[in-house]
Amino acid sequence: MADNRKQTRLREFQANLAERLRIAATSAQDSNSKLGVRIGERRWLIDLAEAGEILSVPGLARVPLTVEWYRGLANVRGNLLSVVDLQQFAGLAATPLDKDSRLLAFNIRLQFNGAILVSRMMGLRNVRQMELQETALPEPVWVGQSYQDNEGEFWTELLLGQLIVDEGFLRVGRHLAA
Repeated sequence: MADNRKQTRLREFQANLAERLRIAATSAQDSNSKLGVRIGERRWLIDLAEAGEILSVPGLARVPLTVEWYRGLANVRGNLLSVVDLQQFAGLAATPLDKDSRLLAFNIRLQFNGAILVSRMMGLRNVRQMELQETALPEPVWVGQSYQDNEGEFWTELLLGQLIVDEGFLRVGRHLAA
């Protein structure tokens, strides 16, 4: 019985978050709101105009001769999405799949049929309520500004529009030695 209540609350949370995302994405005045996600231990902020649908992780079909961070293809209502483990792409350990894992699809406006594997959805965050942080280390072009929230947590902007044009991100084929 407790599991059913948890599943119901999770569905309600997801439906509420999806509705808030839809409203926020259509509202020009809410440009300071970002979607907060956790990938591994890192917290990311994603522009609502670049974020698409949030999905439970379906079965993924591995694609032969692809790099490890390319987790495979997901069939979502007849559409194939390329699924990428961003943490593994960045050279870290693979993102484990568990009950909180989700896929965050790229917004259709980006014209890229893909999704990133997310450890946990963290809801909407307002960057106006955060303190901008200086970054000392060079980051890839798809990593934006860093912030610290009022609870001391660090957040980094994930620029999906920049990620999908990154040459390394687009190179999913494994290079075989001749």
